[in-house]
Amino acid sequence: MTDSLLQHIEEPRLGFRYGQELEHPKDGLFLFGPLDDRNNPAEMRIGVIGTPKGLTCFREWVESIRRYIPPKDPNEPHHVGWPGFQGVFGTQWPENSLVELEVSENNVRTSIRIADRHEAIYKTVELFEDPIRKHLRQDEAPPTMWFVVIPEEVYRYGRPKSVVPKEERIKGKQPFASKIGRRILREGSLFPEDQEAAEIYRYELNFHHQMKARLLDLRAVLQIVRDTTLTPHRFSQDGHLIRKPEDPATVAWNLCTTAFFKASGKPWKLASVRPGVCYVGLVYKMDGTDLAVGNACCGAQMFLDSGDGVVFRGAVGPWFSKNTREFHLNKEKASELMSLVVESYRDIHGRPPTELFIHSKTRFNDDEWKGFRSVVPNETNLVGVRIRPTSDMKLYRPGKMPVLRGTAYLSTKRRGYLWTKGFIPRLDTYPGWEVPNPLSIEIHRGHADLFRVITDVMGLTKINFNTCQFADGQPITLKFADAVGEILTAAPVPDLPPLPFRHYI
Repeated sequence: MTDSLLQHIEEPRLGFRYGQELEHPKDGLFLFGPLDDRNNPAEMRIGVIGTPKGLTCFREWVESIRRYIPPKDPNEPHHVGWPGFQGVFGTQWPENSLVELEVSENNVRTSIRIADRHEAIYKTVELFEDPIRKHLRQDEAPPTMWFVVIPEEVYRYGRPKSVVPKEERIKGKQPFASKIGRRILREGSLFPEDQEAAEIYRYELNFHHQMKARLLDLRAVLQIVRDTTLTPHRFSQDGHLIRKPEDPATVAWNLCTTAFFKASGKPWKLASVRPGVCYVGLVYKMDGTDLAVGNACCGAQMFLDSGDGVVFRGAVGPWFSKNTREFHLNKEKASELMSLVVESYRDIHGRPPTELFIHSKTRFNDDEWKGFRSVVPNETNLVGVRIRPTSDMKLYRPGKMPVLRGTAYLSTKRRGYLWTKGFIPRLDTYPGWEVPNPLSIEIHRGHADLFRVITDVMGLTKINFNTCQFADGQPITLKFADAVGEILTAAPVPDLPPLPFRHYI
């Protein structure tokens, strides 16, 4: 290894109000505020739904984030006090929510414990979905976003591998088990009532994903949060908290940042992204909602130089190969998906992108690339980049701390390694426990400067508006790929136009 191959990428700077630039989003928001943008809300128009206890927790939390919250440890640089919502974003968060919808605690407790897990989660989602759906259809000026406050038991039992204790299980109304239901969906039934009852087996066993998927048709923007996250002191057993989430100031930074973003605000952007650059992350997920065995859904996440994101739902088909264990589109569907991306970019900017980088965890085959290339204008430089975590390269440095975040090793002209996790001078710590592993970054198709590609990936680790942390370990193009795929396949979602990224995170 020579010195010329090992380099360090300076920490990307973020842009805030007044054209100011800083490394840490909390510093920039505290000192200068979010970007000046016409879409920033003057007031948060919030809807909230939950049990009576959940609504009480939310009201108490709202009252707390309207004022200062001290840091957990003022002597630690990575702990920062919360100045208050209006102090950070310049936007008012009213004491009372625009809409409050109540869900029966007893109904939630009963439905989530139904023995058939498909029926349990479907009906529990329905308890929250139906009131929101009814309100959105009747209200001409609905909330910009909704907080869905769920009891801890919904989180505990509302996931794929959750198990309800036998003594707590409740008999449901399903006339048959999931195996029979799936067979009815594939083969049909002479009895309409059986066909209707089998429909719940097209929905994923995940409350969070299913809840978001079932309201996509109404363009509802949701933030699902546990009541124990909002007010952990209210939930104790034998004198001990049943759960210890992050400290109140950190929770405020994270939840308020994503709420501001989901209300169409622009918290920050990368300060040095080249104009005309478009990044696309490909999403693949086996689709249990489709009746054909083995079909998968493909989608794309497009991110612009402003940090805005749009999700495109692609075609469902036999994209997974059992032989290679990889997902690949055929030429026609690759062309259709990339056409949506290019046209959406053109609609926003009035011209095609000058550079278009496609990020994926797998390489692109010839048919796939020909499909992408066929709809991208000649003046656009199209580049395919494979990015994946790897443990086949380790770096160590003297002392107790690991390598610096931003360390890069360029092994060839088209492949290198980037440590997006490591020691961060601004925080004076390494936010991890084990020796950090790098990302393997390979220019698989097209031509670009590898150092520029790696630098771009480094920048894309800093625009996750779902939290307010210093940086992520993965670029935003891949960070939420699995989560977006889960929501796209969590329910039989109808064909939808491209929707902003805030509908999925």
